[in-house]
Amino acid sequence: MSSGPRGRLPVMGIVTSDIGVSIDGYSAGVNQSREQPFGDGVGDGELLHAWMFEHSEHHSDEIAAILDAGAFIMGRNMFSPDRGDPDLEWKGWWGDDPPYHAPVFVLTHHEREPVEMLGGTTFHFVTDGIESALAKARAAAGERNVSIAGGATTLNEYLAAGLVDELRLHVAPVVLDVEGVRVFDGVGQQSLRPVSARHTPHVTHLVYRK
Repeated sequence: MSSGPRGRLPVMGIVTSDIGVSIDGYSAGVNQSREQPFGDGVGDGELLHAWMFEHSEHHSDEIAAILDAGAFIMGRNMFSPDRGDPDLEWKGWWGDDPPYHAPVFVLTHHEREPVEMLGGTTFHFVTDGIESALAKARAAAGERNVSIAGGATTLNEYLAAGLVDELRLHVAPVVLDVEGVRVFDGVGQQSLRPVSARHTPHVTHLVYRK
């Protein structure tokens, strides 16, 4: 992390978050499992995330922005659907080379040694809350941005605490009408400034700042 002229604070990036949601705001259903990572009614997430995989050529800028961070933070549910003591054989959904290629700080109630993966991704497990995870992520990211990778419960905690500078919603053209997890639940009153909007037949990209 570099310093500016004498008396100024060190330069650091902002805190961003990208999340895929339905028109009615859901990012996941209940009963998430290894077989249904996004829960009942959402299944493997194809309804929300087909734009990233089936139509990625139309959304390359947005996909690049999602991964353009010096460190990431995610909730335990995004790393693993398991509950209780961690399965030490489980190393996430993404195979041996996860897409992050940076430190990832996983919020959890269960201590675990860091898990090093190929490509520069290391999962660190944080048991003392969202502000501690953010401090660790900022230190790791240096001048680059920190990304709140999800899921919605974790994002809502950071929104409620006023710790997200830029929110990027990727709204799929579906109404899920499920019992599940929804963005903005319990975050309190928020004042957001629209920065940009881009729509395609597959998804609408909305960017807001505080």
